[in-house]
Parts: sequence; C-alpha cells; structure tokens
Amino acid sequence: MASHIVGYPRMGPKRELKFALESFWDGKSSAEDLKKVAADLRASIWKQMADAGIKYIPSNTFSYYDQVLDATATLGAVPPRYGWTGGEIGFDTYFSMARGNASVPAMEMTKWFDTNYHFIVPELGPEVKFTYASHKAVEEYKEAKALGVETVPVLVGPVSYLLLSKPAKGVEKTFSLLSLLPKVLAIYKEVIADLKAAGATWIQFDEPTLVLDLEAHKLQAFTDAYAELAPALSGLNVLVETYFADIPAETYKTLTSLNGVTAYGFDLVRGTQTIDLIKSGFPSGKYLFAGVVDGRNIWANDLAGSLSTLQALEGIVGKDKLVVSTSCSLLHTAVDLVNETKLDDEIKSWLAFAAQKVVEVNALAHALAGNKNEAFFAANAAAQASRKTSPRVTNEAVQKAAAALKGSDHRRATNVSARLDAQQKKLNLPILPTTTIGSFPQTPELRRVRREFKAGKISEEEYVTSIKEEIRKVVELQEELDIDVLVHGEPERNDMVEYFGEQLSGFAFTVNGWVQSYGSRCVKPPIIYGDVSRPKPMTVFWSSAAQSMTKRPMKGMLTGPVTILNWSFVRNDQPRSETTYQIALAIKDEVEDLEKAGINVIQIDEAALREGLPLRKSEQAHYLDWAVHSFRITNVGVQDTTQIHTHMCYSNFNDIIHSIIDMDADVITIENSRSDEKLLSVFREGVKYGAGIGPGVYDIHSPRIPPTEEIADRINKMLAVLEKNILWVNPDCGLKTRKYTEVKPALTNMVAAAKLIRNELAK
Repeated sequence: MASHIVGYPRMGPKRELKFALESFWDGKSSAEDLKKVAADLRASIWKQMADAGIKYIPSNTFSYYDQVLDATATLGAVPPRYGWTGGEIGFDTYFSMARGNASVPAMEMTKWFDTNYHFIVPELGPEVKFTYASHKAVEEYKEAKALGVETVPVLVGPVSYLLLSKPAKGVEKTFSLLSLLPKVLAIYKEVIADLKAAGATWIQFDEPTLVLDLEAHKLQAFTDAYAELAPALSGLNVLVETYFADIPAETYKTLTSLNGVTAYGFDLVRGTQTIDLIKSGFPSGKYLFAGVVDGRNIWANDLAGSLSTLQALEGIVGKDKLVVSTSCSLLHTAVDLVNETKLDDEIKSWLAFAAQKVVEVNALAHALAGNKNEAFFAANAAAQASRKTSPRVTNEAVQKAAAALKGSDHRRATNVSARLDAQQKKLNLPILPTTTIGSFPQTPELRRVRREFKAGKISEEEYVTSIKEEIRKVVELQEELDIDVLVHGEPERNDMVEYFGEQLSGFAFTVNGWVQSYGSRCVKPPIIYGDVSRPKPMTVFWSSAAQSMTKRPMKGMLTGPVTILNWSFVRNDQPRSETTYQIALAIKDEVEDLEKAGINVIQIDEAALREGLPLRKSEQAHYLDWAVHSFRITNVGVQDTTQIHTHMCYSNFNDIIHSIIDMDADVITIENSRSDEKLLSVFREGVKYGAGIGPGVYDIHSPRIPPTEEIADRINKMLAVLEKNILWVNPDCGLKTRKYTEVKPALTNMVAAAKLIRNELAK
C-alpha cells in the first residue's frame, strides 16, 4: 500500500533556514551560503521520507519565502515597480517582492486560508507579460533525483493561483483574473514539458480553492484549465490536491471529472463529509489520496480509527488505488518531537510532530497492506486512552464557569459613543492620537537576557532589573517622539501567545516546536491539552511598572481568547468554542486586575479572529457568534472610562466588518497600508463606524521607512471616509521584527504626519 506526504516544514528542526535568511538579508552571508543551507535541508527532508518508506515524496515544496511567491516567480509576474528586466528571477527581485526595498514597498501579504501561515498576493492585470522566469520546480526535482530520491514535483494549481491573486494597482477591480488563464497555462505547459524531460512520472497540483464556495464560472475554469493542459500532461500521473475543508458536492463532481487527472487528494480530517461523497461515487481506475493524518495539529493519530476509515475506502476505490496521505502539508506542524527534551512523558505520548506523522502515514499504509506493526498500534492505543482519562485534562470548576456564560451576550451597559466621551475627559487626547500596536524591537541583548533567565544563569532580580531598564528606554523613546498613548514594548515576551500560555493552566510548551508564519518569521504555538484557567495575574506587574515611568496613558497589552486559540495547537476532544470561552474568562480576570492597578487603556489583541473564519459560508455565522461573544466576555465588567482597544492584522476584514463592530471595542487598530488600503473601501460603501479606529499608516513587515508625506496622504484618505474624532494614527502591526534604526525614523515620520494633518484641520 502506497504512502504520500503533501508537503513538509522548510525551516529545519533548529530553524536553520530562518537564521540563514536573516544573515543573508543583513549582508552577513552570501547567496551561495543561503543556497547551501537550503540544499542541505532539502536533502535531509527527502532522505528522511525515503528512509521512512514514503512512496510519493514531494519536491518544490521548499521555499525561501512562500509557495505562491514561487509561482509568481515561475510565471514572471513581477510588478513593474521592482525594475525586473527579464531572465531568471534572482534573490534581489524575489525578496523585494516579499519585503520591499529602500525605494518601493512590498507586495500585499495575507493569511493562507484559515491558517497562521501567510503568502504574498500576486498583483495581476491585462498588461502582465507572463514568462517562464524561475526553473525552481525542475531544478529541485533533478536535485532530489541526483540524491537517488524520486519525487512528485508540486505546483500551485493554475486556477487557485489566479483566484488567490488581486488586480494590480490601477487595474479595474472588476477585472476578471480568470481571463488570464490561457496566458498562465502557456507557462505551465513549459514547466510540465521540463519536468517530463527530466524524468518526472507524477505531478501534484495544489488547488486548495476547490474547498471554497465557488460560483459556476470559477468551477468551469478548472474544467477548462485541465482540458487545456491534458495533452501536455499525457504520459504523466496527475494528482490534484485539496485541503483544509470539505469539498462541496458540486465541486466534487467537477474535480472527479477533470481531463488528464489520475488522482485526487482530500483532507479527511477537516473534511469528514467528503467521505460521504466518495462513498456515493468515485471514478473507476482513479487514485484516492486519503488525508487521514492531520497536517495542522500535533496530536498523535488515532491509528485504529484511521485504519477503519481506510479499510472502508479501500472497498470503494480498490486496494491498488488507495494512497495513505496527510490531510495537508506538514508545514503547519512542528518538525520533530525528538527535539523536545522538557515535555513530560505523558503529554509527549499524546503528540506527533511532522517527523512522527511521516511514520504514522507509513504505519497505516503497511497495516492496510496486511503488515500491521502490532507494538506500534498498541502503544498508540494506550496513549489515546491515557489522554481521555488523564485527570490533568479536566477542571470541573472551569467547565461549570464556562457553561454559565451561555445565558448572556455580555455587552457593556453603555454605548460606545458615551464611553468615548467619558474616556476623552479622562485621557485628554488630541485629535488623531498616535500610538503603536504593542511590541518594540527584540534586540539580541534582550533575547540574551530572557534566554539566560530561563536557563538559570541570571537571578530573577537581575532579570527584572534588565527588563525594567528596557521598558524605561522604550517609554523614553516614545515620549521623545511625542507619541500620545504609549506601550511598554513587551520586552518580557518572546511571543504574544506563548507568553500567556506559559501562565495559564491547561497549556504545555515546547523547546523547538517552531512553525513558519511567513518568510523567516517563526512562532512556537503552545499546546492546549486541558481546561484553561488563570492561576495568578500575568501582566499587571509589568504594565504598572511602565505606567509609573510616564504621565501619558500606558496601554495594558493582552492577547485575546480567539487569537490564543487560533495561534495554539488546540485540543481536539471538545468544541473549539468551549476552549475559547475558558480562555475568555481567564483574560477577563486579567483585564479587571489591570483596571484596578490604574491602567486606563487596555488592548486585547484579536489579530487572528478573521483567520479562524471557516472556509465554508454555511459555518461562518456560528463561528463569528462565539468568537465575538468571547471577546466581549473579556471586558464586559470594566468602567466606561477604561478604554478597550483591539488589534487585527493581515487578513481580509471587509466581509466581517459587521462582526467587528459587534465586538463593541472602544478602539480598533487594523492593518491597512500593505493591502493598498482596501479596508477603507468598506467605509466608502457606506458602513458606519462609530468607535475609534486606526487603520495602519505604514507596513512594519518591510524595512522601508515611509516618508512623512506618504503617511500624511494615507491619513487624508482615511479622513475622506472616517470622522476625525474617531481616527487614530498607528503602524499596521507590532514592531518586534524591526530594528531601532528603522523604527525611530518611521515613527518620527508618523508623528510628524499626524501633527501636519492636525494643523491643517485646525485651520
């Protein structure tokens, strides 16, 4: 029985690629140094899968930034502002598109479906001249072959590529991106021809947009595209891979009727209803790649349950046509549980990272073929039973408190307009108040202090002294820059979710459980294994210390319950809503303690609220109901004079604007500049927003420093659709990934722009 992996983490078990990228970007190493690290990682990944017995091993899933940007490079779809003049696309152009450079901004970045991974959004229009400009797919296939490993080259599918794109600046928003399909397919034919010539026998097209609710003309585009590609694909086995949700019934019919396609990959973890479609009819002679091993979470597979599912599918598609697979790329999980030396044995027995999931896939394939590893299955069954019965998972008091929430919608007693009036009397802020989102640069010295404290090399007193000194520097800098509402810079936090998880019960932590978010940015999601509660205050000490250093308002900085949920590896033994309500109660306790400590502005970040929105429309209203309710629970008990902020970033918010309003925050800061200010369009279309709002005025994920005039222009565009008395001025997101040499001039220009517009308004 055959086995398959959709994709694999790129960063390496110790984040080797992250450090190589940052060294290259900082000019400390060469392009050849970076390529060498990448080649070593690829070789290691291919060898690992080959040694584990995986038959269908992916290639071209490795990326220096993200796979959609790789597809843009392959197609030569480089926006003119980057000055590319043709030829093979090199690092300069590639990373300029991803990160911007000194003279031009980066392309838009947004979330990859409902994950915390990001991709660079292609900018297309009728004038784009597509050309085969990156031979990465065939080069990596040949590279693996030279190492003795036969692989399945993976390409972002042509239709999904276009559906994930946007009209370039200056192109009519009504422009049909699918009208570019013939031009795009011409390049795909060249890539396919190269792969065939190199000896490839399989090609995998990732078409994840097939799980969305697609209109008829979009479904037709898939039929047209694969009919056009069929002659070029002749002689190859072609897998179309989908993931992250169920396939709609009409889409299933379209997919399983595509010309030239010999195999279909389905996510049977998040798409359990797809099994019913397969049972109702599967095309004879075709392969089913059954994604039964979860590629998005870290829980050990229920091998007995998966084997039962596979046996049922085997009766439908035939023994020789069933392939055991992951539900999606393992990019979304941590790399290897072997590297975790500090997890206790019980919790560790419940987990499987990417390396362990490869073993699970192969074990299921062998069991299906009649070669079941009885000892492996028995150990797995014991771990499943341990997790279900462990007393550390359940806290009856927490469950009772969460259950009691369901009788109220938890709204503050006074409307937002009256609250803003009360807050202004207390805070006395100018028109267009300036603030930042929370974090300031995480310097090497700061990371060293945290690392040494965790390792026991410095005392708690030394640690507190160092962190307070860092806070003092950040406060003094903001006062020097004349920012109105300050932050303490979060020097005590490596990560906004990990920090809170470390102080909440029901969470476990890894040492090397890193997951790529975008580019070189990695996060280490905590593991929610049990009921959640707050044993003691988490931020009050630091926020109080920071407020004591200034007379200006100091924001208390918290992460909201939905974001903690969506940026964690979440328990899968109860509804996600139940876990979120438990977290909301813990954050509510913290909010009220901050208020008692004299913190008058409290920011509860919900950066990932939109990210968790289900991909199918039929499931979205239910999610938004409990997600928004959870946020309101956190601050329902505060006084009118306490100003509640929230922050959201790097998603498309226009379609959930009414739910954002329903959160009833006093002020929302929201990403805007990198996405060409499309957020403002919702207000141009007549949506009325009465609370405070700060659409970001510059992109913090680029090293570029925006000039004052550019920021002032952005503020004026905002004032065209928003009232001046509700508008705030702030960056798109937190500043932790930037350097002080970038942050100081950028914030200087931001404050100058706000003052410039204030003066114009005063006249």
